[in-house]
Amino acid sequence: MADQSVELPAQFIEGVQVNPMYDPDIFRSAIKYKPQSDDVFIATYPKCGTTWAQHILLFVFRQGQPLESQMMFFTNAPFLEIAGGKVAESMPRPVAFKTHLPLGLIPWSDDAKYIYITRNPKDCCVSYYHHVKSTPHHGFAGDFNQFFEIFISGKVDFGDYFDHVMEWYERRNNPNVIFMTYEEMKEDPEAAILKMASFIDEEKFAKPLRDDPEKLKNVLEYSSFKHMKEVFNKSIGDLFKMSAEGIDKLGLPEEVKKVFAKIKENAPPVDTLPPMNFVRKGIIGDWKNYFTEEQSKRMDQKFAERMKGTELETLWKKYM
Repeated sequence: MADQSVELPAQFIEGVQVNPMYDPDIFRSAIKYKPQSDDVFIATYPKCGTTWAQHILLFVFRQGQPLESQMMFFTNAPFLEIAGGKVAESMPRPVAFKTHLPLGLIPWSDDAKYIYITRNPKDCCVSYYHHVKSTPHHGFAGDFNQFFEIFISGKVDFGDYFDHVMEWYERRNNPNVIFMTYEEMKEDPEAAILKMASFIDEEKFAKPLRDDPEKLKNVLEYSSFKHMKEVFNKSIGDLFKMSAEGIDKLGLPEEVKKVFAKIKENAPPVDTLPPMNFVRKGIIGDWKNYFTEEQSKRMDQKFAERMKGTELETLWKKYM
């Protein structure tokens, strides 16, 4: 078994493991936020398609209209745990909040809508590994074998993958919840976009896309991995390299600026930062390039134990 001495930098807030960049007061205010009736939450375990879903819904709400500036993503697609409750209350609607919170802590309302997206654990693990290796605030110094041990033990940001998925699986039949997979989104992006839009409001968001193929085509294009790799990776890289004055001009909430200031404070010098790889490959099956046979068997065994007796047992049969 691999050496487990390498750990992720961490703090615990309300029992949840998160990176030290999170502000505890803002995090707690996110948990206490009271959802408005038209709120939409994109709920995921990390690296299961969150950024992709944010782009999809941002352009669904805009009916395929491009952003005037790529930096608008950061002001129009808020991450609840970083933005906090005060920002959430004042956001112009429609809006979809990204959140990785476990179900027990997520702001809940029967009137709000929750889109839960999950991904097979092997690809999630590989994507998570690259995330902690490439983003300045994680600075993970270990190799994949070491990260695998951390992941399978649940000692990562936002806790155990299996706990997270199983909690949401139990709510899958709630009328205000849809349970989707990264893999179904990859196999038919158009169907996934219309499914989300229809779930939020058929008449307001889905029907116009069905009636105007150009609008739907634009949503597909602006939320594609090709577009996100070219545009989003560059914009998030630019954001990390911006001066405090530059960030000020973006109009980001003070709470979000506070987090970026903390990241920059602990990041390597700007001129040594590698290109941002936040959106990396976006493919299914990349785990085969990283997992050993033993690791694959161990993940299969844990998956079988945790998913026993549920529909999830065979959900990713052809992907794992």
